[in-house]
Amino acid sequence: MPIQIKMPALSPTMEEGTLAKWLVKVGDKVSSGDIMAEIETDKATMEFEAVDEGTIVAIEVAEGTEGVKVGTVIATIAGEDDGDETAPAAAPAAAPAPAPVAAAPTPAPVVAAPAPAPAPVAASGDRVVASPLAKRIAGEKGIDLSKVTGSGPHGRIIKADLDLAPAAAPAPAVAAPVAAPAAAAPVAAVAPAPFSTDIPHEAVKLSTMRKTIARRLTEAKATVPHYYLTVDIRLDALLKLRSELNSALAGEGVKLSVNDLLIKALGKALILAPDANVSFAGDNLIRYSRADIAVAVSIPGGLITPIVTGADVKSISAIQKDMADLAARAKAGKLAPHEYQGGTASLSNLGMFGIKQFEAVINPPQGMIMAVGAGDKRPYVIDDALGIATVMSATGSFDHRAIDGAEGAQLMQAFKTLIEAPLSLVA
Repeated sequence: MPIQIKMPALSPTMEEGTLAKWLVKVGDKVSSGDIMAEIETDKATMEFEAVDEGTIVAIEVAEGTEGVKVGTVIATIAGEDDGDETAPAAAPAAAPAPAPVAAAPTPAPVVAAPAPAPAPVAASGDRVVASPLAKRIAGEKGIDLSKVTGSGPHGRIIKADLDLAPAAAPAPAVAAPVAAPAAAAPVAAVAPAPFSTDIPHEAVKLSTMRKTIARRLTEAKATVPHYYLTVDIRLDALLKLRSELNSALAGEGVKLSVNDLLIKALGKALILAPDANVSFAGDNLIRYSRADIAVAVSIPGGLITPIVTGADVKSISAIQKDMADLAARAKAGKLAPHEYQGGTASLSNLGMFGIKQFEAVINPPQGMIMAVGAGDKRPYVIDDALGIATVMSATGSFDHRAIDGAEGAQLMQAFKTLIEAPLSLVA
């Protein structure tokens, strides 16, 4: 019988996406693992693979269609045993007009997924039904397929399902993003006023990413009680250490940035001030035992936060290599969901633009974000005498539901101490 191909949930927070491009057409034969389409989520453009063999007999959603809900039928495949009983249908000539977007932000980031699929078990026994690609990836990652719910046809496990599946070895901290606080009050619905102007202008349609950024930041500021703590940090010792490390690592092709050292410093500071390495989750406070630092990276059309896992224990050179790879793939839209979702805290650095100080918005469910500005020469008291030092201002934004003022201050103090006496970063 014909098999319906549905819009997949390619990330834990995905509710809808844009069908950016079809890589197959009506009449094409596909096999399990073949790439059928490119789908734009709220953070990246990802490839969607076939999970069954057969012939494309209908394309239900034209490429370029925005706002396609997860679970919507996007194509139909006739299996090899269907013969010619299903005639190929023409692809839609154009994308339908997108449905109006509701003005009120919806509570997030709660996972939105289609109705649970039947368990992937064959009728004759307990054999797990999965695509060849999913089986191979599960074998590489040590994932128990019997504990994974498939979202493919007839409950079949596909590659996208494995992004949400736990690996065999338990992570030392909570691995999956925590749901948004259940106790937060809903954001009041405010209808935007109709826009009208006589000024010459151009109306630029929002991308899926920009819509998501707008919605999540509005919710974060409306539901998370922010408070801010700022410290001035002397950078001279850190800059000297960076210069020495770069000289020593020149033969290995490694060139450390100040940001690499700040990621390391924030990771260690969170372990030294564990009461700030937390997330608010309704009736629970999630305490993390490692520091995964999400680093804000500007990309065309928006912002993404690739994650340096275990920044507290990684060497600075390993952090540099991770960030170079993550930033490059972020700008190319090639990050996997687990590489930009989660994290225990964030770092945002605008110093390269000459920004002296700013306050960043917390990225729930994280409990804090560190905003750092440019280091510049300032009058500074050194050994009880007025001198000149390179000083940077750092401002921590904290979720007051999870982190009290004294606990936030302890983190800021630890961050400052590590940067001003940076040898401990390489110990």
